[in-house]
Formats: sequence, structure tokens, C-alpha cells
Amino acid sequence: MGYLSPPPMPAPVVVYKDVGGLVSDYEALTERYRRENREVRLHECRSACTLALSLPNVCVYPDAKVKFHQAYNAINREVDVGVSSRLFASYPTAVQARLGYLTREYRVLTGTELIALGMRNCEGGPTMIASRKQQRAASTSVASARPDGQSGASLAAFGDIAQKVQSAVATALASTGGQTSPIHVAVADRRQLTGLARGGEEANALPEPAPLPPRRPASEAFAGQDLAQMSPAYLRLISGAQPILGPQLVRTVASN
Repeated sequence: MGYLSPPPMPAPVVVYKDVGGLVSDYEALTERYRRENREVRLHECRSACTLALSLPNVCVYPDAKVKFHQAYNAINREVDVGVSSRLFASYPTAVQARLGYLTREYRVLTGTELIALGMRNCEGGPTMIASRKQQRAASTSVASARPDGQSGASLAAFGDIAQKVQSAVATALASTGGQTSPIHVAVADRRQLTGLARGGEEANALPEPAPLPPRRPASEAFAGQDLAQMSPAYLRLISGAQPILGPQLVRTVASN
């Protein structure tokens, strides 16, 4: 389907491949689409067909190809500066900034590039995908919050218990036709669940350090020595230390 052959209203105009033609023909149909607020969907659009980018209800597919070039006279093949200026002025501001200007040769923008410049995506657009991601991220942050300082495994266990309680209540009410009756639900001890959740952390804890060996007792050779009988030279060798050599050896060294 081309730009100049629209289907009956209110069906959208789907442009699979349009190679362009007389600018005046495309300008006239563009104004008709504008009055009807007709949706125009672009796959491949060239030359004068690019006037579709001026419509408020136009969209492009991500794999689309839109090709721009200067308008020229069909008889002498010379560039028509006035018509080329009208074409360029019809494009959105972001597209004008991206192109800069028109040339005789094609300048191609893909659908992905045009979507990044603000054109609407015919497949729904990335905004819907982004909103789903934001909702998923929000739900994840709520699930991972631990105001009571408990571990994620402990919270998951409590969540399972809540689901079981809810299911049991719904089943009981459905079976009794809305009449209330005692409901018995087995719930594990919260402290036991917390211990199970922390079991993995205790298993990975480092072992306690081994105790130090007892101190070695003092040497028996110096245990019974009387400091009063030792010479002053011997005591001055190492002040405050335990003697290593006997008094007789110290006297010999001091006398020499």
C-alpha cells in the first residue's frame, strides 16, 4: 500500500513502500490525513512521502527506512530550492537537527533512529516496556526490604506461611457456603524458622582459634640463685634480665 492510495476510513494508512512522486500530490493528501486525524504507519518512505512526518498521528516501525533528498524539476532535473525548503520545513525539529540539510543524494534514517528522536513507535513504543520495568523494580525493592533485620530466607518462609493461611481460609469458607467455622492451621515456631535461616551462616563461620600452649617454666639452673651473692659486674650486664651465664663466668670476663 502506498501513501497516495489510502484504505476507507477509519483504517490506518500503512505505507509498505512508497518511492515518492510529485510534491504537490503528497502535500494535498497530507492535508487530508491531517483533517481526518488519520493514522499513518511507515515501513519504507522516500522523497515526497517524507511529508508524512509532519502529521500528528504518524508512527514508524523500528525496521523502517525513511529516505530524504532535495526536490528537483521532473523536466530539466534541476534542484527546486523552494520546494526543497518546504519539504525540510515540514519535518519535526529533532529530524531537522539530525539531517542538517537536504542533498541530491538520499540521506537515510532508520525507524529506530526516528523513534529515538521522538517519533511514535508503531509497535507500542519503548515507554510501555520501561513502565513494566519500573513496576518490576518497585516490587523487587519492597520484597527485599527487611525492616526487622531478618534474613531474606526467613522472610520468604513467613511469606509461604501467609499464603498457606490465606489458602486454608478461602477453602474453608468455600466448603461451608460462607458459614464460619473453626480453622486449624499449623504454623511453625518463628524462632525455629529464624534458626534455620541462619544455619547456613553458622556453617560458613570461621572456627575458634586454638588455645596457646602453657608458658615454659624458668630454668632450674637459675631458679635458686641468690642475687645478693652475685657480683655487681654480673648484675650490670643486662639490667632487669634473667642471667644466661653463670656468676663464675661473669667474674672471669670482668677480671680480664
